[in-house]
Amino acid sequence: MEQGHALADTPTRTRTRNAILRAAAGVLSQNQAASLGEIADAAGVARSTLHRYFPERSDLIEALRRYADEQIRAAIRRARLDEGSAVDALARLCHEYFDQWDTITWAYMESLNERDENCSFDDQYDPHVTALIERGYREGSIDPSLPNAWLQQMLWALLYSAWEYIQQGASKHESLTLMIESLRRITAPR
Repeated sequence: MEQGHALADTPTRTRTRNAILRAAAGVLSQNQAASLGEIADAAGVARSTLHRYFPERSDLIEALRRYADEQIRAAIRRARLDEGSAVDALARLCHEYFDQWDTITWAYMESLNERDENCSFDDQYDPHVTALIERGYREGSIDPSLPNAWLQQMLWALLYSAWEYIQQGASKHESLTLMIESLRRITAPR
């Protein structure tokens, strides 16, 4: 259990806690075995500060699971999936997911660790994206010859490529623009 819950949450405590969780997502998405010291360094806090918030690694991981879930749910809400065409909603979702890349990467890697190799399609893919693609098929904004599973894999590949492009020196704006343009071209009905 996270220490400090008994203490009043102040804006400073909330900022520090969130900085630790953002840093943990970034560090652990790159190296699942990273030390708490590496996470504290990335968050810009002393290791003792990290331990005040999360006494054990398991406390940090459990809080990170909740944080990732909250961030992903918030990204989905901001994407307004029920508005406009399915392709427009997918583009908004990609933009939101792009801004949460470290958190989403960590959550995905964490889910791989827990996933049963016998899981079904429904267990492997994001139900929001699955429903959005199905809506796109019905409304004619997404090519129905493209399988849902393939489109979801393509979406993650585009997100990854956009992040890698930034690592090579591209601007965030350019990378996002290319990602959304590619998404629209790939999904367009033939």
